[in-house]
Amino acid sequence: MARKNRLRRRGKSHTGRNIVIVLVLLVLTGLGVGGWILFEPEKPRISFAHPPEYLGRSVRVNLQATDGRSGLRSVMVALEQNGKSHRIFGRDWPRQAWFSRAGQARFQEKITLDVTGTGVKDGKATLILSARDFSLNGLFKGNLTEVRLPVTIDTRPPRVAIEHAQRYIRPGGSGIVVYSLSEDAVRHGVRIDETFFPGYPLDDKRFISYIALPWNSEAPKLTRVEARDRAGNTGKAVFDLTVKKVRLKKDRITISDSFLRRKLPEFREHYPDLSGSPIEQYITVNNRIRRENAEKIRAICGHPEEKQLWHDRFLRMPGAGRAGFADQRTYYYQGKAIDHQTHLGMDIASTARAVIRAANSGKVIFTDYLGIYGNTVIIDHGQGLFSLYAHLSRIDTKVGALVAKGDPIARSGLTGMAGGDHLHFSILVHGIFVTPVEWWDQHWIDVNINNVLAD
Repeated sequence: MARKNRLRRRGKSHTGRNIVIVLVLLVLTGLGVGGWILFEPEKPRISFAHPPEYLGRSVRVNLQATDGRSGLRSVMVALEQNGKSHRIFGRDWPRQAWFSRAGQARFQEKITLDVTGTGVKDGKATLILSARDFSLNGLFKGNLTEVRLPVTIDTRPPRVAIEHAQRYIRPGGSGIVVYSLSEDAVRHGVRIDETFFPGYPLDDKRFISYIALPWNSEAPKLTRVEARDRAGNTGKAVFDLTVKKVRLKKDRITISDSFLRRKLPEFREHYPDLSGSPIEQYITVNNRIRRENAEKIRAICGHPEEKQLWHDRFLRMPGAGRAGFADQRTYYYQGKAIDHQTHLGMDIASTARAVIRAANSGKVIFTDYLGIYGNTVIIDHGQGLFSLYAHLSRIDTKVGALVAKGDPIARSGLTGMAGGDHLHFSILVHGIFVTPVEWWDQHWIDVNINNVLAD
């Protein structure tokens, strides 16, 4: 009996000891797991999407930081020069948990780096990016990542000096502005209200910008030359531009059923989504497709050659003028007005399938069917100047071809929105349709461009 009691007490002792051991192991495991979570050693990451090499008074950059373990506690950007550090951006977050991620895993924001008020001088400096997480590592301060980037401080904008600016211009007219810059600029040109006309080099310091006003322009409120350097500083110089009024011509065009029967099959071939009655299809072409054509032309003219490829006046095709620039056209069907559009070119007719020649030297950048314009050729004459030839029956050139003034490029026709065989000819300045009459006139070119550049 006594022996049984001893065995019973010994069994209870072993069971208790085992429970204690298990509890101790659980506590140690919990402490280990908790320690691994709370003292995790993985450092956060921080960087700029596109690290700046130059800093001006105010520069916008994309800052991004990540920490997939304990989460971000803070991010900071500082500027260091001559042993002194200046904080120019910082963000801190409170702890949200202990045994799970305590902060956000990712931070991404477009921030402004403003050096004004920091006391830094133009010259070399160091941009310091730092990120700290919620780990208790590092004497409970958290893991710290620091990135040092060399930068150049430049707070002086380029000096812009206008040497010549177009004084008088008409809606639908063209002109030039010539200016010089005190330093290299990453973007420069002329701003007229919301439209920007880039500049192109004449020599190391002098530049030319071709400008234009749309046919329906009012007098602009803002006319200036702008130049932005690598540090984001913008230099400006204003000039005056006097806008002369133009008398617009009104035109009446009657749409017949026979015209619709001739033209709509051509448009349906290129735009199979046309639907509705014949006149509804016509209105779709004259509106939606016309707008799409204009957008495509602007895109085609968006990357001009940097050198001037043309010289002296542009050639005018021999023949009778059928319609003028900016004619206000009202379209009638069965005696009722159904549409209104503006004619942005000059229509010239001589004989059927007449030879069409390049109006000036340049590079062919488009040869294809283009909606209301039918078969079309567009030539880039450099520095933002383009010519367009439309309603062609045949195209005799190809994209990339360098053509000289007078080279044959096509034959006239009646493709697109043409009722008879003729050439629709347009001039564009940076995608803006302008009157070709100025560019056909050698005196206008001499007074407004050649003599200015010669001086």
